[in-house]
Amino acid sequence: MKLRSLLVPAAAAVLVAGAALAAPGHKPGEGHGDSAYGQPGTPKQPSRVVQIVMSDAEGKMQFIPNRIEIKTGEQVKFVLRNNGELDHEIVLATLQENLKHAEEMRKNPDMEHDDPNAKRLMPKKTGEIVWKFTKPGTFDFSCLIPGHREAGMFGTIVVK
Repeated sequence: MKLRSLLVPAAAAVLVAGAALAAPGHKPGEGHGDSAYGQPGTPKQPSRVVQIVMSDAEGKMQFIPNRIEIKTGEQVKFVLRNNGELDHEIVLATLQENLKHAEEMRKNPDMEHDDPNAKRLMPKKTGEIVWKFTKPGTFDFSCLIPGHREAGMFGTIVVK
């Protein structure tokens, strides 16, 4: 009985530590509800399609386009394509949140994103994000892999 009472708390501690290490820098539920920049969209509902290309040609990292205008309440399906030779990601957030998260990424460069507001793509791969912009404002999308945002891989979303 004594051994079992020691093993259960030890096993629980290992599971909690494993969950914390699985996504360093993320808090449970972070970015999944209604935020300053909106909420996850509903794939079965109509969406405006916006194509975004990730590029690192000739040493210049960028999103094409890097400025998008959206109406408040509009749901958008971002169709993503990594045309580059490197892994890239896109993270939709406020500029402040992305800059803060970029700091976390510098500490944990292997952190990967596959959240409703973020997607990481290997070279020549595609993906999509469906997002509903519920509030007006100016928001950011960035590649937060260390050095990529600094090399020009960011853009602006203006919600009117």
